[in-house]
Amino acid sequence: MNITDISIVRINQPAREERTAAWREGWYTEAEVANPMSRFPKVKRHRNLWRPQWSSAYVKATAEDGTWGLGMLWPLEPCAAVVEHLAPHLVGEDALALDKLADMMFRLTKPYGSTGLASYAISALDLALWDLKGKLLGQPVYKLLGGAHKERVRCYATGNDVDWYRELGFTAFKLACPYGPADGLDGIRKNEEFVAQARARVGEQADLMLDCWMAFDVEYTVRLAETLRPYRLRWIEECLVPEDLDAHIALRQRLPWQGLATGEHWYTAVPFQWAVRHQVADILQPDIHWCGGLSVCQKIGAMAEAGGVSVMLHGGGNTAPGQHFSVAAPAAPWCEYFVGAAPGIPLDETPRLPGVPVPVDGWLAPSDAPGFGLDVPESWIEPL
Repeated sequence: MNITDISIVRINQPAREERTAAWREGWYTEAEVANPMSRFPKVKRHRNLWRPQWSSAYVKATAEDGTWGLGMLWPLEPCAAVVEHLAPHLVGEDALALDKLADMMFRLTKPYGSTGLASYAISALDLALWDLKGKLLGQPVYKLLGGAHKERVRCYATGNDVDWYRELGFTAFKLACPYGPADGLDGIRKNEEFVAQARARVGEQADLMLDCWMAFDVEYTVRLAETLRPYRLRWIEECLVPEDLDAHIALRQRLPWQGLATGEHWYTAVPFQWAVRHQVADILQPDIHWCGGLSVCQKIGAMAEAGGVSVMLHGGGNTAPGQHFSVAAPAAPWCEYFVGAAPGIPLDETPRLPGVPVPVDGWLAPSDAPGFGLDVPESWIEPL
């Protein structure tokens, strides 16, 4: 069965009815989070002051019998040109030969680089093709990956409204760190107060982690980790800018006792291969929508298992592709779930495509429907 068309489309999903009122405004609306731009006062207060406000869309891959699959494309504006470059080379190819198609896309992007925005575009195409393959074979994608390694996967909640996450049944929590090197010693003190309050709320038996979102250098990370040692953080995450590989080695050497996680902003399988070889992280965190798609995540999962480390996808519990990978991969014991809605709003009332399950009491299982299980009527799809 060959591919006959690849196009960029928009999904016009009807608005969800708001049934439950929030208790309060969620943390994400105004909370300061340490980030790479925190050293510049005019944008320090909130990440939305400097991050691009690009829109999203979907890639639709269609086979000759009319079957189609979808892959989320973000950001639309800069990635559309890459999709338009790659799509004609994929049309006419076998829709089931996904290893070949992934290799083609990796090599086709070499003139301008296969990382960064090109990797976002490749991911959307790859995921659309996996969704298509599952539908053509009448199987959920996790069965194409060898079947479920576990019946369900444990999720940790990301965000700072940990009292609400406990109400939802989560027992593992990842905080967004508010302060970084720009805040000096006072910032370390405030970070300790912040983590201590969270530990008191979630209890001594819960798992607690800290996301540092590329905001630190080696020295600051070491000083903060030493300060936070009494609170038993399971891991600290993405402390360093992703390109500084030597710093990752130095951090591992200086913090042999602390769990380290990274990889959200690494692209292709290559840096993960380096990370496993140099033993710089205990948990690898590719984003399935950014790193090159499910085909690349499969390679990362195999590397991790062989190297004795774990894979926990960035935001893996929030999307159908991440759910399917996480339940199938032996190296993926947990799954991240970013709670974007305000406290009081049940997860099943939060925005998502139909067919994407939400965690129940902190546990998640993917859809058994063919492909990624997205229940999107063709009437919702509009060509761009």
